[in-house]
Amino acid sequence: MSTLSNVRSTISELQSDRTRMMLFALDNLIWPILLVAFLVFSVLLPEIFTQYRNIEFLLYTSAGLGAITLAEAICLISGNFDLSVGSVAGFSSMFTALALTSWFPSLPGVAGILIVLAVGGTIGFMNGFFIAKFDVNPFLQTLSALIVFEGGILVLSTRSVYELPESYLWLGGEDVSLGGLLPQSVPVAVIFMLALFITVWFVLMKTRFGRAVYAVGGDEESSAEAGIDTDRIVIAVFVLSGMLAATGGLLLTGFNGGATPTLGTAQLFPAFTAAVIGGVSLFGGRGNVFNALGGVLLLSTIAAGLVMLNIDPQIVQTINGLVLFAAILLYTFVQRFRGRLLSDL
Repeated sequence: MSTLSNVRSTISELQSDRTRMMLFALDNLIWPILLVAFLVFSVLLPEIFTQYRNIEFLLYTSAGLGAITLAEAICLISGNFDLSVGSVAGFSSMFTALALTSWFPSLPGVAGILIVLAVGGTIGFMNGFFIAKFDVNPFLQTLSALIVFEGGILVLSTRSVYELPESYLWLGGEDVSLGGLLPQSVPVAVIFMLALFITVWFVLMKTRFGRAVYAVGGDEESSAEAGIDTDRIVIAVFVLSGMLAATGGLLLTGFNGGATPTLGTAQLFPAFTAAVIGGVSLFGGRGNVFNALGGVLLLSTIAAGLVMLNIDPQIVQTINGLVLFAAILLYTFVQRFRGRLLSDL
């Protein structure tokens, strides 16, 4: 009997290990998908897609979207979502650009970075305050913020604003040499994007605040009973979201060389898609921001490949919609399969 019991125990452990491996694969599914997409475009465009300059540009164009995706991802993990991330990026960038060129032209570029973060954080605080303290539905609150600040961009200026201080544009628009580690210089925005993802990952995974964000996203009522100040966490999450969205606007401003009336306004759905493809839960409490980075890189890879294939822009827009639809279907499938695996543990 003891031998049979040991055999059963061994089989059970092997099944548990297999289930855990499958859960790990599901949670990190974005990376094989990204590899397949990269290989497909490498085959279709063998002479140009794998060139160093193309990969560098692909990463460069991902930087602004990456910061905005982080803004969306942290809200989703907390059990909320933020429809205003794109408009916050655009409004904070236009506000700061006018402050540096028209209102206070003697301000240094570093002050502009502080202003853009302050504007984004203030809008985030407003969203979080009404959601946490007045129990306003996050969809309605952030939808209203999207409409208000997208219109606010045009109220501020209907024309692009250039001639900004070089120190303000440096983060999103300059290159830096890595001392021979790579054959050519690397955009500062790429290094900053990676550092930003590492920092947010560390905060969410290794700090008390991060654990509280996951707890609130998983079950807000239980978190409150456990002594977590859920209102404070929700407000802090939206402040952080606003500042990350504003950072995305800062990077896009550097990339464009100035602030435009449309800057950031088209980034909401790509950011949402990247976060969902990266496995961030729509219902809160689960997700890895590094996988959200994989979602950003996947979208940038597809966009770059389609442009190089000379696909009509209208068709590209349709494909982007299909990618979002596929992301939702993939998320639904993964959630159901993941639930079955968890029931086997």
